[in-house]
Amino acid sequence: MTSPPLSINDLDLSPKPGKTYWRNCYREWREEFIYFLLVDRFHDDQVRSPVRAEGKTTGFGTREELQKICGGTLKGIKDHLDYIQQLGCTAIWLSPVFENNASSYHGYDIQDYTSIDKRFGTTDDLAALVDAAHSLDMRVFLDVVLHHSGNNWSYPGNYPYYYYNGWTFPFGKWHSEDKPQPAELRNPDLYWRKGQIRNFDSYPETREGDFNDLKAFKNDSSPEGLYVQHLLTRIHCYWIRETDIDGFRLDAVKHMGEKSISQFCSHIREYAYKLGKRNFFLFGELVGPEGIYNNYIGPKTAVKVEDTAIYYGLNSVLDFPLYYVLADVILGKSTPEKLIERYESLRKSALSRGEFGEFLVTFIDNHDQVNQPLKRRFGYDATEAQVIAGIGFLLCALGTPCIYYGTEQGFQGAGIEDHNVREAMFDLHDPSKNALNKDGVIYREISIIANLRKKNAALKFGRMYMREYSEDGETFHMPVHQNCMLAFSRILYDEEMLIVYNGSLVHEDEEYITVSKDLNPEGSAFRFRYGHTGKIHVLKNETDDRHFIKIKLKPTQFVILANENSSQQ
Repeated sequence: MTSPPLSINDLDLSPKPGKTYWRNCYREWREEFIYFLLVDRFHDDQVRSPVRAEGKTTGFGTREELQKICGGTLKGIKDHLDYIQQLGCTAIWLSPVFENNASSYHGYDIQDYTSIDKRFGTTDDLAALVDAAHSLDMRVFLDVVLHHSGNNWSYPGNYPYYYYNGWTFPFGKWHSEDKPQPAELRNPDLYWRKGQIRNFDSYPETREGDFNDLKAFKNDSSPEGLYVQHLLTRIHCYWIRETDIDGFRLDAVKHMGEKSISQFCSHIREYAYKLGKRNFFLFGELVGPEGIYNNYIGPKTAVKVEDTAIYYGLNSVLDFPLYYVLADVILGKSTPEKLIERYESLRKSALSRGEFGEFLVTFIDNHDQVNQPLKRRFGYDATEAQVIAGIGFLLCALGTPCIYYGTEQGFQGAGIEDHNVREAMFDLHDPSKNALNKDGVIYREISIIANLRKKNAALKFGRMYMREYSEDGETFHMPVHQNCMLAFSRILYDEEMLIVYNGSLVHEDEEYITVSKDLNPEGSAFRFRYGHTGKIHVLKNETDDRHFIKIKLKPTQFVILANENSSQQ
């Protein structure tokens, strides 16, 4: 194998001789079910067997161990793709894999953009993982960091410097004689040099400041900023060329300019087309109100870069507003008004955004839990049934669902630091054990729901409506209480899928739930597709302005029903 390139000029962007790049043209990106994992925490190269457990389990690693490298590898992921595929996932999102500073395990502290971190494996290992995933009809997305490099240099005196009135501070020294790479990044003028961010909601501090000791690149329209963008674009095109990756998740989008993100996405998308790769998926981490999403998603206005071109931004972003409300409603800690508002907003946006940004990437658990004072897994507070219902909501509602590794086993990590929710899925002391248990109840049930989604077009493409309920069949209203019955429909032409969840931990609940009057005449039926058996007939009120079913659910029971028009009965 050849040595990694040391200069941007050494990057070969011509198609690899004899290589046919994978193109998944028949499946839209909103059909994916994404599995997000930290490379260092999923699995190592050892041959292991799962610890059998019926209920929730805990991940491996002590507080001290989880602050260091644990030993997960790209080969370990490839060897266990069946675990991810059989869960029902169709895509994998990998944490950053480029060479990090030795003290880091998470991938976001990059010192060499031209090499895979040796602790994770090699370029060939990443390419082999992608090829193996493609053979199973799975896409692979790579987490990329454009706002900052790793902790590759220091300010004078090696002291921490903090953002202050936009001052530019002197450069100190590089920490290594040959890093960062490529060599062009060893230029102090390519970095803002304005110290660490204090206020993450203050502009321009949030764009120009460092993430703790990770050093921010210039990302404006200055010659230096445009050069950085050129370097980073070419670098990431190189990795598409080398490994046939299918998409990028862009870290810290909020801290980048809209034009920078749009230009990067456009050039990456164009390069992918040159290789014959269509539907290259670009989604971003964008923490903030939904109002700023449209600044980064979809078609952009024309900008002048040598000639006039229309730049297209991200396909999607992670849906943080949903994340902040869904878990508490599922757990019965919050009333559902904000959740209903969130889904209504998503429904309206899906109708107005168009092809780009039609749906967001939805999640209920993640690796850094931004703006949360206590980091804790969804499984920390949830029962097995609540974990299943939470992922069930993601799989059946609007959006491209994403599950965080370990959620399917009910991992319960918690603490004040990020590493507490980044447990290992393999035993750090016993080389024979892992947590990849396919027989656990949570794993099994998520797999059933995910495969039901694959077969039912309405659950992927249907319009979504939150449903009213009634205790007497006459007075209907949206749910307003904690631990209440929640229901929504997905409608695709003449098919209606109805999803219902009893949020109570202790009480069986029986309610009337509205359905589409036009699609479901009195006497027609809904048949259970998940969570129960049999069918329920449609009723109507005396004035015939409401059609509904009467349903009884056990505590935390989650069910899916389909009307008689469903093509998958």
